Amino acid sequence: MNRPDGLDVCFYEAFEEEADALRRFLPSNTRSEFTWKTIQEAADFAPPARLISIRTQSVIPPAWAGNLGGILARATGYDGLVRHRGTAGANVQLGYLPLYCARAVAEQAMLLWMALLRKLPLQMQQFTIFHRDGLTGSECENKNLLVVGVGHIGSEIVKIGQGLGMNVRGVDIVQRHSSVLYVSKEDGVPWADVMVCAMNLTADNIGYFTERVLQHAKRGAIFVNVARGEMSPPPDLLRMLDEGRLGGVALDVFDQENKLAVALRAGGLPDDVSVRAVLELAKRSNVICTPHNAFNTSESVERKAQQSAQQTEHFLRHGRFLWPVPG
Repeated sequence: MNRPDGLDVCFYEAFEEEADALRRFLPSNTRSEFTWKTIQEAADFAPPARLISIRTQSVIPPAWAGNLGGILARATGYDGLVRHRGTAGANVQLGYLPLYCARAVAEQAMLLWMALLRKLPLQMQQFTIFHRDGLTGSECENKNLLVVGVGHIGSEIVKIGQGLGMNVRGVDIVQRHSSVLYVSKEDGVPWADVMVCAMNLTADNIGYFTERVLQHAKRGAIFVNVARGEMSPPPDLLRMLDEGRLGGVALDVFDQENKLAVALRAGGLPDDVSVRAVLELAKRSNVICTPHNAFNTSESVERKAQQSAQQTEHFLRHGRFLWPVPG
């Protein structure tokens, strides 16, 4: 791409509505560029600006390390930035957006588990023949909801579940909410009718919901992941569905998401076990897959753009972020 000299910031993975909102909030003298592409899709050989901003699918080339002053993740998770810092070892400022989308993601989680409880995908399929056999679903009231990760997003999911009359328990190493009944993973998984993964991704919880954990779930339980795909290996989810241990799966996030997203946009199929398992899951009538879109409400996009602009302006003025990545 032809870029103006002295670009202040480049925003990767900026879809149309987000880019429009960012333009409204950024100071008029900020020299900025926007692309819907990831870094790898843009095929940039060098960073286009000292400050770049990404979402979750861009892979930051290690060779860029010495040429970047700051990286802003327009997301609540920052695991990709931590990995970059660990591999590149560069002294680069890292920022993220901790507070913009908790309610939006929580409502998407509710949307997904309710759709699975009521067999919505199958209802839509059978509309063409107006056939109601096999469509009897379940109500939320008095169902057991387990929220794994009770942070900003998880606490909103707890409130929604309680408002629906569900029995709600939480799993978290930090028990900061007095209104939540906390349990261990070992006690919570067999108890739950619905499990929602809302944890931050760390080195310690990769592969958290493996077959070894999920085989103890109540038969027919619903599993929803709105956090990070690395915590629920798709081949394990596929096996648990095939065995009937899980009654439904909803995913807004995916293991190897950068490969999956780029491949689907390009029309290719990478030779990756996790990606192939996701594509198989997406064919099932008791599975819902959405394109990492849980954050995407008009209210959330406004907050996200405003906070991204704040982060950008603060970095350009002071060389550091308002909300830096911990560590």
